[in-house]
Amino acid sequence: LMRSGKSASESLAALLAADGGRDVRQVAMIDAQGRVAAHTGEKNIAAAGHVTGSNYSAQANMMLNDKVWPAMARAFEGAKGDLADRLLAALDAAQAAGGDIRGKQSAALIVVAAKASGGPSDRVFDVRVDDSAEPLKELRRLVKVQRAYNFMNAGDQAMEAKDNEGALASYRAASRLFPGNAEMMYWHAVALVNMGRVEESLPLFRRAFAINRNWATLTRRIAKVGLLPDDAKLLDRIVGAAVSR
Repeated sequence: LMRSGKSASESLAALLAADGGRDVRQVAMIDAQGRVAAHTGEKNIAAAGHVTGSNYSAQANMMLNDKVWPAMARAFEGAKGDLADRLLAALDAAQAAGGDIRGKQSAALIVVAAKASGGPSDRVFDVRVDDSAEPLKELRRLVKVQRAYNFMNAGDQAMEAKDNEGALASYRAASRLFPGNAEMMYWHAVALVNMGRVEESLPLFRRAFAINRNWATLTRRIAKVGLLPDDAKLLDRIVGAAVSR
């Protein structure tokens, strides 16, 4: 309906008018102009309700109390950072206000790019926790991991564009977010070699190989497909970092 030009409120009204189960529905939508429409049916299990604001809607049902969705709205409006940060703040506020009357089990977060390309990178964040005693803590951890991989992917794209400094800045940002991850270290090191900065790469290779020796085995394989120079002396030097002190 919104693709056809209807506003959020027009679309929601049309759907509700044709829905015999409207009293048990809860739905919210925002159109391309930022107009918000929300509905909480009279037969939603208490505590249930919603609050809308500029470019957002917060809604909840089966909550412990009716303070949950207002707390979400306040946290979202007051939070700093990008959309993922603000959504996490809203979820934390919901739990702090009482949360689901049934307790804690799952959580999920999806953020898509403002402009669609049709590719998988349109989903900037797509993480979920299906079963956990502390789902919001785990969700926050997964968002941090995804953010690190987003930086690493940006570094790869910068390398393709021959923007060496941009690539290194992205790889460093990834490593700061996920300092113990061997993959972050390894591909950062590979990028340094391809820039001719072999000496700088060796400590990163060494750390990655210490975490998992298989990264050293992979090194000769990626040279065969052009991701590293297929130079026997260079590869011996890199792989030698696996055993050097």
